[in-house]
Amino acid sequence: MVVFIGFRRVTVYLLSIVFLSVIGLTIYFWYLSTQATTIFVDEGVNEALTIEVQQIFKLRNKALLEKDTDMLADLYDTEVRNGLWAYEHELKKMNYLHNWSEKQSIEFKSIDSQVVIRGTRSKQEGFLLSLLVSTEYQYVYEDTVKTYNSFRIGTYHTLDLMPNEEGWRITREWYTDPFADSLDLDEIKSQEIKQEILSGESKDLSDLNERRINAVAYADEYCGAASLPEHGFQYNPKYRNYNPQGGDCANFASQMLHEGGNFRKNSTWNYERGAGSKAWVNANAFNNYMLHSKRASLISRGTYDEVLASSYKLLPGDYISYEKKGKVTHISVVTGIDSKGYVLVNSHNSDRYRVPWDLGWSNKGIKFWLVRVHY
Repeated sequence: MVVFIGFRRVTVYLLSIVFLSVIGLTIYFWYLSTQATTIFVDEGVNEALTIEVQQIFKLRNKALLEKDTDMLADLYDTEVRNGLWAYEHELKKMNYLHNWSEKQSIEFKSIDSQVVIRGTRSKQEGFLLSLLVSTEYQYVYEDTVKTYNSFRIGTYHTLDLMPNEEGWRITREWYTDPFADSLDLDEIKSQEIKQEILSGESKDLSDLNERRINAVAYADEYCGAASLPEHGFQYNPKYRNYNPQGGDCANFASQMLHEGGNFRKNSTWNYERGAGSKAWVNANAFNNYMLHSKRASLISRGTYDEVLASSYKLLPGDYISYEKKGKVTHISVVTGIDSKGYVLVNSHNSDRYRVPWDLGWSNKGIKFWLVRVHY
């Protein structure tokens, strides 16, 4: 009996060594294969890649601006499925931007992207790139063509760039598109909406209280890839980024109210030990908490045409909730107005800086909650 137990223990011991050895070798060879496909880009190669990618985005922005489908198609390898899908997505985006600008009575004058390469790996004869892209859009209203307005949108991309006889082509691209909820929208035609927007005027915001001013300053600094370059395209590192868990918009709004607006945490609305409560991080719960706690009150709720007139009552430091299928799924914070008094917002996922409040949210099924925050 003693001999049998000892033998069994030795057998288990030897099997454990074999098992651990196999696991160790698997990890080792996986590591080697990973290292074999990673490019340690020297300064010259990195500079050349940056120039190439900047040129691609420059041409794509020019195509979007001029509605040039041929120029756009030339940037993609449409002979491969993922390349075709990427092209078709940008084509929808092009159509939406022009439909929205028609509704808004504006003309886009320029679209300029700053591209930051965050990672590079070899893939076949080309590259797999991880990018941060901060894009500034400039526009004018059709009756005040000398008055320029601008906003910024930040996006995070992974794309495959492959060579062919004519240069480099995109064969695959993925990013969270800020216009995704509107890409299937038909052209918006409403003379009443146009007249309402064109009749708007900028207003004096110099009498905002200090808490609102500080809240907006916080939202401007930490709106990530959409922020001004001097802020480094960063979220506040004190807080967890909830984008991988479904979205960081409510977390960002809560940070603005607490860090900038000096709202105190409590047992319901709280962030501690690297995690936020449901009312802190969930868009629907955040909106319910703010309204039920009387820290905020509803100005208006409805479809775009139903709340457009009321939207001009919003002040920097207020917020807008976006409802789909009966549930609030996104929060944007009000940070300013443009030359016609049209409300501008900041948000996370997608990252926005001083963006017209309905841009990317024009789907007919969306309802808007316009909310006054009581500072």
